[in-house]
Amino acid sequence: MDIKGKKVLVTGADGFIGSHLVEALTAHGCDVRAFVYYNSFNSWGWLDHSPLRDKLDIFAGDVRDPFGVKKAMEGVEVVFHLAALIAIPYSYHSPASYIDTNVTGTLNVVQAARELGVKKVIHTSTSEVYGTAKFVPITEEHPLQGQSPYSASKIGADQIAYSYYASFNTPVTILRPFNTYGPRQSARAVIPTIITQLLQGDARVKLGALYPTRDFSFIEDTVAGFIAAAESDKAIGETINLGAGFEVSIEDTAKLIAEVTGHKIEITTDAQRHRPENSEVERLLSSNAKGRELMNWQPKYIGVDGFKRGLEKTVEWFRDPKNLSAYKSNIYNL
Repeated sequence: MDIKGKKVLVTGADGFIGSHLVEALTAHGCDVRAFVYYNSFNSWGWLDHSPLRDKLDIFAGDVRDPFGVKKAMEGVEVVFHLAALIAIPYSYHSPASYIDTNVTGTLNVVQAARELGVKKVIHTSTSEVYGTAKFVPITEEHPLQGQSPYSASKIGADQIAYSYYASFNTPVTILRPFNTYGPRQSARAVIPTIITQLLQGDARVKLGALYPTRDFSFIEDTVAGFIAAAESDKAIGETINLGAGFEVSIEDTAKLIAEVTGHKIEITTDAQRHRPENSEVERLLSSNAKGRELMNWQPKYIGVDGFKRGLEKTVEWFRDPKNLSAYKSNIYNL
């Protein structure tokens, strides 16, 4: 399916990945409607800072509201569903909000897609649904483990999305990004946490557990995966990983960021940044073979060199005082 010229909807368009996806889809030739979270400040999140700001078709609403979701999806051929609550620490004390937003929100999207005859729904999962790796590289057949209320809510959302494909033949594809990073990411993620502390003059960087490993995927690769999924008919009814296939510890990530920024670093552990023991995901390393096969997608930022190139682009964005000033490195961001 060629999505050039097609009317598409991006939920969560005001967020980190969503805002990048809106810009990439526009450049790809799509007619994009951006679904942003309604608020009394009339803020469009990161889209407020986008060069496309004055040209966007904006729909302000809430994915928890089925009426607004269906209205936003009218006349749309492809839906990219990214709207979600994503912070793991916040899910420990406000789990009900994760069920409402992630599970019920997904139900609203696929139900509207069924009723409106949408041609394709790209649903966003997360590598957190796998929990600590039982085998590596992690394929899409890896067991699902809800080690946090957040990951449990995403497992539920994934299953709702898949059930509409199985039950009603709704054309759903589930994408599972691994630890996406890049410009605009919030400081509730580890890479911006490290970068902002260093650039704001803190040589002593506060982190949680240092030994877990992650498979970091640069934003450009993740966004390319979403577009490839929308254009691949083979991806319908499938769950597909989006990962670099490269594993690095949090400690080594911090050291590499210090190298890129040119700063000395002293890493300290902060108790409030640690997950509960059985909730910590100790290892993530993706297999991206299925994405290559079904979508002809492959990441460009791979291995140590690729990771470093992605970090350099990320750090460059954070060095801009206007961008850095939006971050509060002196507090722990839930």
